[in-house]
Amino acid sequence: MTLNFAPANFEPPQSADLKQAMRRLAGGVSVVTAGEGEARTGAVVTSAHSFSVEPPTLIVSLNLGSSTWAAVRQAGVFCVNILAESQRPIAERFSGFGGVKGAARYAGAEWTTLATGAPVLRYALAAVDCEVEEALERHSHALIFGRVRALKIGAGGPLLYAEGRYGAFV
Repeated sequence: MTLNFAPANFEPPQSADLKQAMRRLAGGVSVVTAGEGEARTGAVVTSAHSFSVEPPTLIVSLNLGSSTWAAVRQAGVFCVNILAESQRPIAERFSGFGGVKGAARYAGAEWTTLATGAPVLRYALAAVDCEVEEALERHSHALIFGRVRALKIGAGGPLLYAEGRYGAFV
């Protein structure tokens, strides 16, 4: 069943308008990682969320054209590495700041693995190791349901993102 709540007399918003509205929503910063060796890649997201605690499941959204989605689709596993406020340089590398791509994004940090073999940031605020349960492709993105296979919890405060800037709780 599809529900449509949009009034018929309004023009649909432009993509830029939605992007501007969503910039006002502060979100925790995570790095989604997948792949092995030189095929490793990853992306910064603010769209990783708990979906269910029974069974433990996350959802994350990735652009269909991204190397990260290609790696997740191929491997069938990924890790959501929730960044601490001190890990802004990692967020900048994984966002492609300075043109850094692929496995080069992993430089300058320590990495390990848990149950699935997906790359895990050793000192992440938390790392949630997932196996793809289902992926729904819609428009420009895939909504990925990840069954949690292992996790690691660190310490510290979260790195946040809003209005195009990184920050932390004051």
